[in-house]
Amino acid sequence: MTLAPLSQTPGPRPWLPGGSFWAFRRDPLTFFSHVARTYGDVALLHFGRQPVYLVSHPDAIEQVLLGPATRYAKGVALDRARRLLGNGLLTANGNDHLRQRRMIQPLFHRQHVQGFADAMVRHARRWADTATSGTRIDVTGSMGALTLAIVGDTLFSTDVQGLADEVRDALTDAVEGFGLIFLPMSDRLERLPIPLFIRMRKARERLDHVIRRIVAERRTAMDREERPRGDLISMLLAARDPEHLNATGMSDEQIRDEALTIFLAGHETTANAMAWTWHLLGSAPTAEARLHAELAAVLGGRTPSADDVPKLEWTRAMVAESMRLYPPAWTMGRRALEPHDIGGHHVEAGALVITSQWVAHRDRRWWDAPDVFKPERWMSPAPTRPKYAYFPFGGGSRICIGESFAWTEMVLLLATIAQRWRLVPTSEPPPVPEPRITLRPKGLFMTTVAR
Repeated sequence: MTLAPLSQTPGPRPWLPGGSFWAFRRDPLTFFSHVARTYGDVALLHFGRQPVYLVSHPDAIEQVLLGPATRYAKGVALDRARRLLGNGLLTANGNDHLRQRRMIQPLFHRQHVQGFADAMVRHARRWADTATSGTRIDVTGSMGALTLAIVGDTLFSTDVQGLADEVRDALTDAVEGFGLIFLPMSDRLERLPIPLFIRMRKARERLDHVIRRIVAERRTAMDREERPRGDLISMLLAARDPEHLNATGMSDEQIRDEALTIFLAGHETTANAMAWTWHLLGSAPTAEARLHAELAAVLGGRTPSADDVPKLEWTRAMVAESMRLYPPAWTMGRRALEPHDIGGHHVEAGALVITSQWVAHRDRRWWDAPDVFKPERWMSPAPTRPKYAYFPFGGGSRICIGESFAWTEMVLLLATIAQRWRLVPTSEPPPVPEPRITLRPKGLFMTTVAR
């Protein structure tokens, strides 16, 4: 990347009180895309009195994501997400984050993920067994229920399917006010008796109750010296910091925070990625035919397993392309702890630095026909492009700890269901991307057709 001389960073001028916040709030995806195209790879915005730098060049994105831990803390969005998630891995900073990641990382090693694959396929088969041909379904909700059942089974070793509607509604209410967190004094506003904030508070209480109940059950079982289960909660209860031999384990409060973080992240992001994949597949008959040919050649009608995941190259390519166009994590923020330079521009301490997968993944400098669904771009040696032109799972020390789990799950779900079912677009308008904590498809309905 060619560095510009240090100078005043370009960006839209803040004509109104609140600066660019209102344009962002109205349509975040269009706004960020416009800013990147108009003002360049590093642009300065103002959300009220808060300076915000939108960083769009992959080299500068790498500089942010791989920067020293002393330079950045989590951005305002995840900082305020502590009110829902506590001090879990997603929201922790500094030494807390490093210690928690060391303790949790072994839970997502390859052997554990492969052990979860059977449960992933089992729930996908249950979905396929209960589907009815010719039925119009809410794809986002349906994939949400499926991934919720998998999270409950593989990570919590409990049946949360019976709580699916309650938990899904609670998650929806909990993230509904995400766009408001940038407002001045949003933490105080949330205490007001406004319906939106009341729903958010009650949603947090419901989610908290579910997690705490499971933690208490596992703690009781361990106290009785019962045989530990191979689920996340049991593993968290037994986890120790590998760098400190005499380290104590996590408190119930910390386990609650980590479990709720993985519960939300493991359910919400995968469900959205799967929903967008079905939407794109339903409008690409050539890609769909190639998918069915690969499933027939690799699986021959049998149920897929973890060993098949590396062989299902086209299946994985379709998921990769779906996450390029509609990344579940569509933006990431960091708060600058010290003054520094990015791409030749000075960033002051306290500024918010934002990178956007939505912007980078659709940048025509790195992607041929960037708005077109082309899974084949992942099948041949990739054209030379910067590493962080594609970063659906983030990067650096904060790269998503469940990346391997997510890839395995998405490939197995798509392969298992697509063997028996097609999801066909309806005559309704196409879904609208809804950028909140994750990028949800709003209004995605399709019809099930048996193969």
